[in-house]
Amino acid sequence: MSALTPREVVAALDRYIIGQQEAKRAVAVAIRNRWRRQQLPESMRAEVGPKNILMAGPTGVGKTEIARRLAQLVNAPFLKVEATKYTEVGYHGRDVETIIRDLLELAVNMVRTEQTEVVRAQAESAVEEALLDLVLPGDGETSDSPSGADDDGASERRRRTREKLRAQLRDGALDERMVELRVERRATPIGMFASNMSLDQIDPDMQNFLERLMPGQTKDRRVTIREARQLLFQQESEKLIDREKVVEMAVERTENNGIVFLDEIDKLCGSDSRYGPDVSRQGVQRDLLPIIEGCTVSTRHAPVRTDHILFIAAGAFHASKPSDLMPELQGRLPIRVELTDLSRSDFVRILTEPDNALVKQHVALMATEGVTVKFADDAIGAMADIAAEVNRSTENIGARRLHTIMEKVLEELSFEASDRGGSTVTIDAAYVQQRLAAIARDQDLSKFIL
Repeated sequence: MSALTPREVVAALDRYIIGQQEAKRAVAVAIRNRWRRQQLPESMRAEVGPKNILMAGPTGVGKTEIARRLAQLVNAPFLKVEATKYTEVGYHGRDVETIIRDLLELAVNMVRTEQTEVVRAQAESAVEEALLDLVLPGDGETSDSPSGADDDGASERRRRTREKLRAQLRDGALDERMVELRVERRATPIGMFASNMSLDQIDPDMQNFLERLMPGQTKDRRVTIREARQLLFQQESEKLIDREKVVEMAVERTENNGIVFLDEIDKLCGSDSRYGPDVSRQGVQRDLLPIIEGCTVSTRHAPVRTDHILFIAAGAFHASKPSDLMPELQGRLPIRVELTDLSRSDFVRILTEPDNALVKQHVALMATEGVTVKFADDAIGAMADIAAEVNRSTENIGARRLHTIMEKVLEELSFEASDRGGSTVTIDAAYVQQRLAAIARDQDLSKFIL
């Protein structure tokens, strides 16, 4: 688990997200508490539960971006899901327990990747020998003479040839040579079921039974040495990695460090059934309760306890409010954070300050065509003004409005860039107004274009 301090987490998020300090501090403390819990005595550790968070705020202000960047910071299983994808148990669709199964799959892949690095040297050595066997197959030149000296000579020649080929392999000189390779492929049990059924709809015990029942398949392929090296490395790594250890480590990591970001939870509010049976609203909330509170979920690998998995829920809450959620669910999300609307000054900062700022991205994109693009300060201000005004007068979609505006401003230049290599273009306020003024003035048009 990452041992980043709250201040370090906030500083890392500040590199990509403007404002929303309250939300950043809340997730930073929640992440640090995961590390703090691990330092406690075993008897107390089991009693300390996660402080689940509910983030409320309009679209485009940074809720999802906070989750995405958080996933890159923490060395822990992290899953982002949309609440609207799940249905109540008993209806066709994904039930909420698949959240935990998907989280465990991420942990298994994470641990397997780490273990692959542990066995890399051993696997690469085995791959090299296997490639040499493909390039120099069989015992080759066995002498028909009864003389032992001739056999020794042939063996020595073969050894020298093999070492020459080894040097060529390591230098990459043989990468394009074609070889015949037998590739192993594990059959998937889903083929035994209807094509519209997914694996998460099959009972975990049945999945394991079907996987054991269906033997692996092999297929001969003609590939280059470069491709064969990758395929053989995967096979050799699988042989060297202890699968039971991988599952054991993944389950432990999921149970103690797992994080689930549950987006669009506001769409579950309301108890009316205007849209048919209560499939994806109150029913899903009821199903979420035991998962967030703590229960055991069966998976194809092993049972997983959810008591210490951290849940961060988020929603715009335009047509509803957090208090419209079931009281029991509200109680399981005790930390409340409200994200605020973005102002004109926020748009200016978003365009220029973050490491992935839109201005920096488009300057770099045009540079690939040999075009130097410079944005004047008044151009940045003009785009921020238009974004703020269109958000105010039409639908407020937050920072996402800037993506549309930037594309419209650079639309003509992006089309012509391949023919303007070596040129320098300065984008100023007049250029921005020329490209956007007519659209911004026409309210009906701006609803569709901006």
